[in-house]
Amino acid sequence: AFIDLPTPSNISSWWNFGSLLGICLVLQILTGLFLAMHYTSDTMTAFSSVTHICRDVNYGWIIRYMHANGASMFFICLFMHVGRGLYYGSYIFLKTWNIG
Repeated sequence: AFIDLPTPSNISSWWNFGSLLGICLVLQILTGLFLAMHYTSDTMTAFSSVTHICRDVNYGWIIRYMHANGASMFFICLFMHVGRGLYYGSYIFLKTWNIG
C-alpha cells in the first residue's frame, strides 16, 4: 500500500520530523496549560503545588510526565528536523521558505 503512494522517490522517513515537531508543540502547550491551572510559583508553596498535582489532581502525574518528556521529544525532533534541512541543503530553496 505504501509503495503505490504518489510521492517523490527522495521522500524518506526523515521528512516526518516537521509534523512530529508540531505535535510535540501542541502537546507542550496543552499540558502546560493544565499544569498551570494547579501550579503556584510562590517559593514557599511551589513544591507543595507540584506534590498536589501528582497526588490530588486526576491524572496529574501523567500530565506532568507528558510535559517533561514532551519537552525532550520536542528538542530531539527540532534537532533532527534542522539536521535534515542542513544535510539535504534545503535551506537554499527559496520556494520552500516562501510556502512555510
